[in-house]
This record gives sequence, structure tokens and C-alpha cells, in this order.
Amino acid sequence: MFVAASSDCFPDLPKDEVLPTLVDLEFTAVELPIRNDSRSWITPAEVAKSPEKAVDAFRDTHRLTIAALTVEPTGVKDEYYGQFSACCKLAKALKVVPLVVPAAELGTPFNEEIERLRELVKIASLEGCLVAMRTEIGCMTEDPDTAAVLCNNVKGLGLSLDPSHYIAGPRQGRDFSKVIPYVYNVHLRDSTKSALHVRVGQGEVDYGKLLGQLEKVGYSRALTVDMPPLEGHEHRPEMRKIRLLLDSLL
Repeated sequence: MFVAASSDCFPDLPKDEVLPTLVDLEFTAVELPIRNDSRSWITPAEVAKSPEKAVDAFRDTHRLTIAALTVEPTGVKDEYYGQFSACCKLAKALKVVPLVVPAAELGTPFNEEIERLRELVKIASLEGCLVAMRTEIGCMTEDPDTAAVLCNNVKGLGLSLDPSHYIAGPRQGRDFSKVIPYVYNVHLRDSTKSALHVRVGQGEVDYGKLLGQLEKVGYSRALTVDMPPLEGHEHRPEMRKIRLLLDSLL
């Protein structure tokens, strides 16, 4: 296992300052987004339209290893899967394996979500990539039981585990150890039952226990800090604090 950080940790910085800031904070790996917003490195449609431009967008990572890509295609059916396929080819060119994708929102028919996930896993496997579905409040994965059932029904599907969404979410207190064997990626911050994000050390995330559980199932990928700024507190010291904490546990 190794420590990484999401570029989303610094939403207020100009995009060209994010990676140098992570280097200054002594991070060695980063997770980068491919989606339709101003913080994205490139959009899924642009990846599909121009693979060469897509590779060029990730050329200068300031010596940071790309630990994973967050991929959020748009459109319906053929367009959606076409964009995802192009992102998988890009990931292969960048030598990135885990692709973090959103889970369907609550209320989505179960069979419809199974069909989507099976197609994503099939496409990703052609390029040697792994699909890691986010555990997230408001989505089908907010319940660890449902997350495990989805993975059981889609061979090769894994999770991008964010334990904060099980600590602070509507399923708080539910044992989520059953999802540990399916983890392909990890997002971390500190949380309480009433707040998704609090200062490092003031929450209920048991990092030592979590790392022990991951180690038992042979997890060897990134522990990605995914922590936006807290109003009224300096963000860089918090980022440094959580990096040092995670490094000390490895």
C-alpha cells in the first residue's frame, strides 16, 4: 500500500498549481478526474474524440505517479460506453489500472445497474483495467450489504471504499467489513456520525484497523486522501497531517 491524494483536495487552487502543491506536501501519487467540470484534466468526450490530446493532458504530472483515474462518462448507451472505452485505452497508455466510477443513485432498478456494471467491467477488462465503484451516500452503495451484492453479481467488479460514507451516512453503525474483499481503491478523510468531514484526528475513522483489514485481503494499492478544505482551518497542514499519519501506519 502507498499514500496518494486526489486532485479534488484543492478545489480553490488554479489547476496548474494542484500537482506542484501535492509535491510540496511530499505526496508521491495522485488520483486525477476525467469528467465534465472545471476541475477535470480532460472530459470523457474529448478522450473519445482525440486520444492523442488525452495522453498529452496527462503528460506533466510533476513526477507524481497516477494511482487511479476517476471516470464519469456522459450520454446514453453507445455514447456512454464509447467514452468509457476510450478512457480505458487512455488508462492503459498511462499504465493506470483502477478506474473509479460512480454508483447509480438510489431508486435505480437493480437489474439496470447490474447490466451497466457488467458492460463497464467487460470493456475495462479488454485494456487490463479494474472498475472500482464508489461507496457513496445517496447511491446504491451507501448500504454495504447492497454494495457486496452488486459485486457478487458482477464478476470482476470492485469498490472504491470511502469509509466516511458508512460512518456519517444513513447506514451508520452498520458493519462494512463485508465489502473489504472487493476493494480496488480507497478514499480517506476523517469523519463523525454527524459530519462527513472533520479535522484529522477528531473523527471516528480507525485507520489502523482499516489498514489491517485491507492487508489481510492482500490490498496493495493506493490509500487516497480525498479531503476538501474545512472552512476556518488551513488546509495544507491538515493534508500534511493525514499523510504523515498514514505513512506512520504503513
